[in-house]
Amino acid sequence: MRFLGINAIFHDPAAALVVDGEVVAAAEEERFSRRKHGKRPVPFSAWEPPELAAAWCLEQAGLRPEDLDAVAYSYDPALVEPGGQGQDERWEDLRTTYARRAPAFLSTCLPGLDPAQVRFVPHHIAHAASAGLAAPYRDSAVLVCDGRGEAVSHLAGHYRDGELTVLATQRLPHSLGLMYEDVTQHLGFLRSSDEYKVMALASYGRPRFLPELRELVHTTGDGGFRVEQVDWNGYAKALRKGEPWSDDHADLAASVQARLEEVLLELTAWLHERTGERHLTMAGGVALNCVANTRLLAEGPFDDIWVQPAAGDSGTALGGALHLAQAHGEPAAPMPGADLGRGWSDAELAAWLDVARVPYERPADLAAAVAAELAADRIVAWFQGRSEYGPRALGRRSLLAHPGRPGNTERLNDVKGREQFRPIAPMVLAERAPEIFTRGPMPSPYMLFVHDVRPEWRDRVPAVVHVDGTARVQTVERARDPLLARLLEEFDARTGLPVVVNTSLNTAGRPMVDDPRDALECFGSAPVDVLVLGPYVIRRGEVFAS
Repeated sequence: MRFLGINAIFHDPAAALVVDGEVVAAAEEERFSRRKHGKRPVPFSAWEPPELAAAWCLEQAGLRPEDLDAVAYSYDPALVEPGGQGQDERWEDLRTTYARRAPAFLSTCLPGLDPAQVRFVPHHIAHAASAGLAAPYRDSAVLVCDGRGEAVSHLAGHYRDGELTVLATQRLPHSLGLMYEDVTQHLGFLRSSDEYKVMALASYGRPRFLPELRELVHTTGDGGFRVEQVDWNGYAKALRKGEPWSDDHADLAASVQARLEEVLLELTAWLHERTGERHLTMAGGVALNCVANTRLLAEGPFDDIWVQPAAGDSGTALGGALHLAQAHGEPAAPMPGADLGRGWSDAELAAWLDVARVPYERPADLAAAVAAELAADRIVAWFQGRSEYGPRALGRRSLLAHPGRPGNTERLNDVKGREQFRPIAPMVLAERAPEIFTRGPMPSPYMLFVHDVRPEWRDRVPAVVHVDGTARVQTVERARDPLLARLLEEFDARTGLPVVVNTSLNTAGRPMVDDPRDALECFGSAPVDVLVLGPYVIRRGEVFAS
């Protein structure tokens, strides 16, 4: 059977296709539209249907809209409680009206689709399915925590043999995700977008406001929690975008981060006591907080934690499709990886380069040629295979650099046009990772946990060491990604370092590069030395000299 999942509410519109229980394709609309998070500079802009992403998913499988058995829409307007969300009621009425009309607008976006084929899947059920049904094990406890859904902000339950039992939810307006969004905005960042900046800033501060926050944010002993109204100005004055932050702002970030971690630990302890499961699966925007994830694994009761790589709202497209497949008696296969987006053949990439009229070469040994460029301290834009689903660059659309040059942190942040307190991440061969990093799970293919860098390595790979001595690691498996593994081996042979800097291939405010045109535009506008487009190498000096 064939199920298409759609997210087109709040932010991060996306589409995903599941055929006979297998994930075939998944992509975010921003990769096609080039509007980050699907937002436009107009009111109600988050309500953008993933028209291009959905059409591509169907094309990938050779399907037409009328071939689908059903379409999952990851929001159920029947569950909305007017006036109960702590939001402006007129706004919620508009959102609910929009969601109710999903069958009509989806049939317009996908000509041939019968509106009666659209099924509403509750937002947090879709999140839960994106984790529990996509995970590498059949049974698990599941925790969903985000800003909000229809009427709740959290779900705790367990999957057993593919069936979900919901054990607890938290009704709005109490929300850990909205609390974190509020702090994000207070610190001068973009809410529902820049929460990871608060996590990074927290490493520069001390959690000195933690005692007060413990009074305002606390669990309730029944699997839920309370978040009281907080006057953030009482801790640090609000910042406008681009204003410099002070110690007070860093301390506020550190305090909110610490309290979030403590509450999550209490919630997972409650969940473990009621399920007895060894495995925890997680989704929802809060699950993208890799610092909190690591503390849950280190101090919490579960043996391991699996976080869905597109844990934010884009992942509900996948979860909705998996939920329908399971409901129709098709057990979901584990998610094959995050590389579920668009890809191009070597011939198609060469055609793009010929049209662009840029000089390029095809080295006999691509890994060795690129390793030599990195060893010479050149920044490499790396474009390979199918693009990633979710916010992390995982070696498909990445910027790579030498980790042994301390100035490369500032250099890459300048290339991307972003704040200098932001860390950059290491990519490492899975079998070599324990030599360099401790704490956190191994392997860690999706860059959703932090690891401590061993003291003897901190001076050897300074570019990837955050101010607190940690790094957000991506491990590379030879069987899964032989080209990246060979690149790391070749770089190690030249430098004695089995680590390469990996950050997303984009500039500030822009979505991650997705197609060859995006890659060429980014290469032309940013101070990147080398572009590797599939098997082809394009050097900046040769392009601009020609």
